Order: sequence, then C-alpha cells, then structure tokens
Amino acid sequence: MKRTGSLACIVPPDLLLQLARREPGATSDPVLDTLALDMAVRTERAENAARQPARDLRKPLFAAAVGGTPNRSVYDQQGSEDQVLGKLVRAEGQPATADPAVNEAYDGLGATYRFYWDVFQRNSIDDTGMALAGLVHFGQRYDNAFWDGAGHMFFGDGDGQYFNRFTASLDVIGHELTHGVTQHEADLAYSGQSGALNESMSDVGGVLVAQYAKQQKADAADWLIGADIVGPALAPALRSMKAPGTANAFDKQPADMDHYVHTTSDHGGVHTNSGIPNHAFYLVASTLGGYSWERAGRIWYETLRDPQLRPRSNFRTFAGITLRQAQQLYGTASPEADAVRGAWDAVKLPL
Repeated sequence: MKRTGSLACIVPPDLLLQLARREPGATSDPVLDTLALDMAVRTERAENAARQPARDLRKPLFAAAVGGTPNRSVYDQQGSEDQVLGKLVRAEGQPATADPAVNEAYDGLGATYRFYWDVFQRNSIDDTGMALAGLVHFGQRYDNAFWDGAGHMFFGDGDGQYFNRFTASLDVIGHELTHGVTQHEADLAYSGQSGALNESMSDVGGVLVAQYAKQQKADAADWLIGADIVGPALAPALRSMKAPGTANAFDKQPADMDHYVHTTSDHGGVHTNSGIPNHAFYLVASTLGGYSWERAGRIWYETLRDPQLRPRSNFRTFAGITLRQAQQLYGTASPEADAVRGAWDAVKLPL
C-alpha cells in the first residue's frame, strides 16, 4: 500500500474556491480556511511520504480479531488541525455518547463495514480486519472530510451555511472508507482519469452503503452524494450519479466523454470527470434493477480487485475490465454484460 501526498476529500477544491469567490468576506472565511488547511495537509503528507522511512505521527491501529466484527474507534479532535489522534471518546462496543458527531461516525463506520462484509465478504478496509478510526471535530468550521491514506477518516463540522457536519451523511462516510479499499486493491493514482476512477469508486461505495442500509432498490434511490451535508446554496447535493452536472448551481460534472473536462486543477479534474464512470454505474444498476449491490456492485467490486486494473489505468481500461468481469460472472450474452456494454456506449466509451 502506497502513501502519497494526495488528499482524498469529499468536497473538491474547485467548489470551495467558487464558494469563496461568491461571497467575499466573513461568510467565505471558513471556506478559505478549509482550502488552506487542505493544502497544508497535502504538503505535510507529501513531505512525510518523501522521507525514508516515512515519518508516521499516528498511533498503531490493531486489526479486528474476528471476521465480520468491526473494530471502531472515534476520536475527538476538539477543533485541532493536528493529524495526531485526539481524545478517544468511543471504542468498539461502548454505548452512545451525547455528541451526535461521535455517534454518527461510529454508526456510519459500522454500516460501511457491514456492507462490505455482508455483500463482498470483505473484512474491513484491507480485507484483514483493519481497525476503523474516525476523527471528528477536525479543525474550526472545517468544510470537508477526507481519508488520509494511513487508516484514518477525518470529518469537519462544516460552517453551518454551505455545509453541515460531515458525519451526518452515511454516503460521505462510505465514500471516505472506500478510498481506503481502493488504495489497498488497485492503488489508483490520484490524478487524471485514474484519479477520477478513484473518486468514482468512492461515490459508488458511498451510494451502495446508503442503499444497503435502507434496503433500497435502484429505482427508489436518489443517487445523490452528500445530500445530508449541504446547505441551501448547494442543495440538493454535492453530486448526482443519475444526472451529473445537476446536483447544485456549481456542479460541472460531465455525463459523457463528449464533455470531458481538460483541466490542471484538482489533480486534473478528479472530482469533475468522475461524473462519467459514476453515470455508467448508475446506468448499469438502473438497467438491471433490483438491489444495486447484487449485480452492478459485484461487477464494479471485482473490477477493482482485478490485477489488470493498474494505478494509472484510464477510463477505457476500466470499462473493458467491467465488461470482462460481467461476462465471467454472468455469461458472455447475459443481461448483465449487455447492461455494462450499453452503459459505456451511453457515456461515449463504446466497447
């Protein structure tokens, strides 16, 4: 497992920058502070990764003893921007606290673990029982959540205007934990198309965790990411897998390759162009119907685990692997294979 300077956040820097420009002054201060903190964390991680051996400021994490049982710990960072683990406020098996963010993190990590175990028989992030650490109340009015690449998920409280506390959204928690799953399986490089695939896998994981928790079928789901964390200015959500580019007034995600965004910002548009594979997954799931995790989710998960998916794989390579996995799992002339081929055709990546 590699550790780099990339920071896998749920909220893209481009969106934060647009919000800061929208209302200069006091209302933009938390957004600007978030951008600055994200940059500082990226810089620190890049410096640590460059050292031999890499400097690790964190306490060791211990694996769960038995498969099927999560090992969760929630830490209160108390507004600190320090990435060292804060005060342990709830460990596995302990009762709920008076802090909703602590309980949401604990429950969300548990729901994500259960999804991966029940559906894919995956024992935590690394498939060997890795402990799950949620760090809440990170920073002051911090407008983001991120996976740090070393086994920890950080959650801000939001500024109360553009964003609410990030633990309030199960799909956000599922999104961040899935960054860890991707890192341990394919280690998709966080730039360009491989980075967009990385982000898309997390969006897929996030919606599947939420749908599984609700036992919700594809046609009943809203296919939104982050609906529970946004304020009115960003309503209804951060992203839409059903209709990329329509989630909010700032949403610029494309739904197909004809509208692929060529940019140098946000590691080559990883949060923007992820709309294309996101939409492909939605199309497969909606075409097949039923529970999305049963067939569409299985195809995507096995694609992530396929040895042919490399750190620098692009959209076309990924699409080809999804078709091969669908054919191996369900048959070359199966409805599942046809759905996969049709979805990639629809997003202008014919196979």
